[in-house]
Amino acid sequence: MKIGLLPSLAALSLLCAPLVAQTMPPLKRQPTPAKVVEEHMAAFSSCDWPRLMAQFPDNVEFFGPNGQVVRGKTALGQMFAQVVKPPSQGGTCGLKVVAEHTFVVGDTINVQWVADSPLLKEPYRGADAYETHDGLMAAQVTTWNPAALKWKVPPVASNR
Repeated sequence: MKIGLLPSLAALSLLCAPLVAQTMPPLKRQPTPAKVVEEHMAAFSSCDWPRLMAQFPDNVEFFGPNGQVVRGKTALGQMFAQVVKPPSQGGTCGLKVVAEHTFVVGDTINVQWVADSPLLKEPYRGADAYETHDGLMAAQVTTWNPAALKWKVPPVASNR
């Protein structure tokens, strides 16, 4: 019996979907919007991918500079998997992100922050709006642009 390519790919994606879902950690809700943001910043600073992903629902949206939009937990997980690598592998591990100013509007936490590391020539400043809902990070709007980091030793160029 000959199986066409399209049905085979559809069947393969159905078989693989549970495997992708299993790689995601279970959701971990926080008691307040402020705790959602604290957990996000701590997980990011720790380069802890499972901890980062435990706070995003399946329908999360991430809005970055220059119109970049990442939709869905799987796509966001792929993006953060690159971020939590060492600089030599194209990631940003080693940075510590600290809030400098916070402004709360409902369940949205707006944060001006600074990222610093002994690996940087100078601190990097940015801002995020974290839209929380039901103890999770529903959406994020960020000025984060890893290409603007000024490294003392440039990371591997092919990964940037």
